[in-house]
Amino acid sequence: MSKPKVSKEEQELLDAVEAGEFESVLTESRREELEAVADNTSKKDKRINIRISNRDLTAIQSRALREGVPYQTFVSSIIHKYISGSLKDLTADQPKKRTHR
Repeated sequence: MSKPKVSKEEQELLDAVEAGEFESVLTESRREELEAVADNTSKKDKRINIRISNRDLTAIQSRALREGVPYQTFVSSIIHKYISGSLKDLTADQPKKRTHR
């Protein structure tokens, strides 16, 4: 695997961190708070039931198989990415096509 390329500034920061030139200001209480938030974020404690077409389900299962994850995990990931803003609807900002009659 090739080493990732970094800018001069990034390399200077890496060198400084590795040389111990930075000191963490993270308190134990803040660490516990962040750990609790992380645990709650990844918890899957709710179940939903939806009805979708057989064609869509087959496509989802096929895509999940290529990704190497169970299809339920894949669907959950899609929902999470969309809600968090990292998955965008590419057609949302496109103008609607008018049909001529």
